[in-house]
Amino acid sequence: MISPELAFSLVFCGLLIAGLVVRTVLASRQIRHVARHRGTVPEAFAQTITPEAHQKAADYTVAKTRFGLVDGAIEAALLLGWTLLGGLHWLNQGLLNLMGGGMWQQLALVGCFVLIGGALGLPTAWWSTFRIEARFGFNKMSLGLWIADAVKGAVVGALIGLPILALVLWLMGAAGPVWWLWAWGVWMGFNLLMLVFYPTLIAPLFNKFEPLQDETIKTRVNALMARCGFAASGFFVMDGSKRSAHANAYFTGFGAAKRVVFFDTLLKQLAPGEIDAVLAHELGHYKRRHIVQRVVLMFALSLVGFAMLGWLSTQSWFYTGLGVMPSLSEPNNALAILLFMMVVPLITFFLSPLMAQLSRRHEFEADAYAMEKTDGNELANALLKLYKDNASTLTPDPVYVRFYYSHPPASERIARLQGLAV
Repeated sequence: MISPELAFSLVFCGLLIAGLVVRTVLASRQIRHVARHRGTVPEAFAQTITPEAHQKAADYTVAKTRFGLVDGAIEAALLLGWTLLGGLHWLNQGLLNLMGGGMWQQLALVGCFVLIGGALGLPTAWWSTFRIEARFGFNKMSLGLWIADAVKGAVVGALIGLPILALVLWLMGAAGPVWWLWAWGVWMGFNLLMLVFYPTLIAPLFNKFEPLQDETIKTRVNALMARCGFAASGFFVMDGSKRSAHANAYFTGFGAAKRVVFFDTLLKQLAPGEIDAVLAHELGHYKRRHIVQRVVLMFALSLVGFAMLGWLSTQSWFYTGLGVMPSLSEPNNALAILLFMMVVPLITFFLSPLMAQLSRRHEFEADAYAMEKTDGNELANALLKLYKDNASTLTPDPVYVRFYYSHPPASERIARLQGLAV
C-alpha cells in the first residue's frame, strides 16, 4: 500500500510534469502558427499594418514564447530543488541550528527563501529585459535603473510583507484551529488597503507622476468623466518611457484615491479622440463592475486557499511528501506557507483557461461601454496602434489564445467593434 507521503509526492510530480507538457505543447503551437503566418498581413489589417510591423510582431512573439519555455523549465528545476531535492529542508535546518526556533527563525526562513529565489531569478529577468526587450526596441532601462528597481522592490516588499507575515504566523500559533479564517481577514484587509495606498504611496517610489498639462486632453478627459459619471482625484502622466516603449493608461485607486494615469508613451502615440476611447474602455471596467467582481472572486479563492492551508499545515505527509522533515519541537508554520505557495501554482495553472475567458469577456464588455461613450472608430484605431506599437501578433494560435490570453486578439476585438458599430 502506498504511503500518504509517497502518494502526495507522485501527485506533485504528476502536476509538475503535466504542466510542463501542456506549456510545451501550447508554446510549440503558438510558435508554429505565428511563424507560418509571418509573411502575410491578415487581409483585415492589410491597409493599416505594414509587412515590416507584422513581421516584427511575429518575431517578438516567437522570441518571447521560446524564452518562456526556457524560463518555465528553469522554474520547474528550481521547484524540484527546493522540494524533493531538499533545498528548503536544508535551509530550514540551517536556520534552526543557527537561531533556534520561534518567530524570528520563521521570518528569517521566508526572507532567505525570497532573497535566494529572487537572486536565482535575476539572470532570466536580465535576459528578458536586456536581450529580448532591447532587441525589439522596447527596453529603455539602464542597468543601474534595473538594479535600483530590484533593490527598492526588495526593500518595499520587506517593509510591507514582513509585518503581515509576522501577524499571520502569530495567528497560526495563537488563534486555534480556525486561525486561517482570521488570517484570511487580515489578507483581505491588506489588499483593500493597497487599493487605496498603492497609487499614492508605493507607485511613486518607482515612477514619476506629474499632473497632466495638455489642456486639450484635460478638457476632453473631464468631459468624458462627466459623461460616464466618474470623479477622480487627478489626471497624471507616468514616465513609462524611462523603462519601456510599451504604452498604456489606467484608472486606479479606491474611493477618493481614484486617479487617471496615462503613460507618457501613450500620449505620444495616440490622438486625443483615441485617448478618450482608451480611457472610456478603462472606465468601462468600473462601470460594468468588473473590478468588484474580480475582488469578490479573489476573496472567494483566497478563502478556499487559506482553508486548504489550514488543513494541510496539520498533515505530516504534506511536509515529508515535498522533501521537508517538519520539526517535532518547533512551529512549522513558515514551512507550511512556503510549501503551499510552491504547490498551489501547479494546480491553478490548469484554471488559466477559465480565468482568461472571464478576462476576455470583461474586455469585450469594456469595449462595448467605450463604444457607447466615444467614437468606435477612434477605439479601433487606438487598439490597432497599440497592437502595432506593442508588437502584439495579429495571428496567434487559437488554442494558445483560449488558454492564456487575458485580452482578445486583435482580429476578434476589431471584428466585435465593427459588429457593434453596425
